[in-house]
Amino acid sequence: MFNFRDVGGQPARDGRTVRRGRLYRSDSPHRLDGADREAFAALGVRTVIDLRRPSEVERDGRVPEFDGLAYRNIHPEHADWGDNPYRPDADLARYLADRYADLAETGAAGLGEAVGLIADETVAPVLVHCVAGKDRTGIVCGLTLAVLGVPDTEIAADYALSTEAAERFQAWFNSTGKQVRPGLPPLTTPAEAMILFLTELRQRHGSVEGYLRHAGLTDADFAALRDHLLE
Repeated sequence: MFNFRDVGGQPARDGRTVRRGRLYRSDSPHRLDGADREAFAALGVRTVIDLRRPSEVERDGRVPEFDGLAYRNIHPEHADWGDNPYRPDADLARYLADRYADLAETGAAGLGEAVGLIADETVAPVLVHCVAGKDRTGIVCGLTLAVLGVPDTEIAADYALSTEAAERFQAWFNSTGKQVRPGLPPLTTPAEAMILFLTELRQRHGSVEGYLRHAGLTDADFAALRDHLLE
């Protein structure tokens, strides 16, 4: 794994902090083995939210079995990247923000289900992941942190950490001899992409909470999220 980290430690506007050891994010954990498997087991993760398409799960496999670990495949419906191919001369942050906006509209039910599950203290600690752990995972974590009152600049800084991880992922991928599909953007995660996405989501829905209400969350979900993820 190349992009595993604790989402905790982020400051919220009310002076509280996002609790550590409750929510993790990563690239796909299907390669977990050896010492990494032991380190993962030691974290006590109880629920894995896999945001990949069913076809991606079938292609690569899922997280290995662990005692007491629940697995949920929640696929936010969205267009294939190839439907809107990236052009090398395009503004990457703008391109990514547009793709994230598209996913937020077509995949609202799935994103709402994922954030709603994160709000349930009884299933924590939770790991949320996709393939590289940057786009779908970045959106779910970004929405969650926004509801918790974490400033956009902090959310974007966490999102941008995936750039360094992506370099390690890319080096490994190149060593496999596989070819990247044409039209995919670089694995870079510019902070501006997340800033744009959250700013424009609020313009369309009034607030991140407003968007998530549209996606099926309730006031009770928001209260639960803040109760167990903030300290």
